Amino acid sequence: MSLDRLKALSPEPGEVATAELVVTDDVLVKAFALGPGAALDPHEHDASTNVFHVLRGTVTVVQGDEEEEIDAPGVVLHERGVTHGARNDTDEVAVFTASLCPLPS
Repeated sequence: MSLDRLKALSPEPGEVATAELVVTDDVLVKAFALGPGAALDPHEHDASTNVFHVLRGTVTVVQGDEEEEIDAPGVVLHERGVTHGARNDTDEVAVFTASLCPLPS
């Protein structure tokens, strides 16, 4: 699969742009581009594992009460039921994918 769709994601400061890259009956891979200062609000998936793949820039990953800056290339596992989110504290656009499996029913 080509990742050309990622090139089209160019959010303004404070904005989040998204694109679905893979959607099947049991997995979702979604791309997120965070403009400077943008955030993906903390949330959880009770019945699914979620994995972030940081592709460009630096993403501050929030997991529970902890935060960690992850530089590209980087991978972060979010176990089922763990609250997680992401934030861009830099002046550049940050891009990551989130893989969710299995899809919630």
